[in-house]
Amino acid sequence: MAHKKVHLPIKICPICLRPFSWRKKWQKQWLQIKYCSQRCRKDKAAKQLFSDD
Repeated sequence: MAHKKVHLPIKICPICLRPFSWRKKWQKQWLQIKYCSQRCRKDKAAKQLFSDD
């Protein structure tokens, strides 16, 4: 019987605005995690440049 992961915490990525859920590898730093992926983490600088108009 497969284990369903229905009660995992979810956050919204501030760059792509997509939801992402808790992962075991993030368990110790979940409160510090802000971005859903490395790509969004790298794109934060580009978003800041364009929002300074």
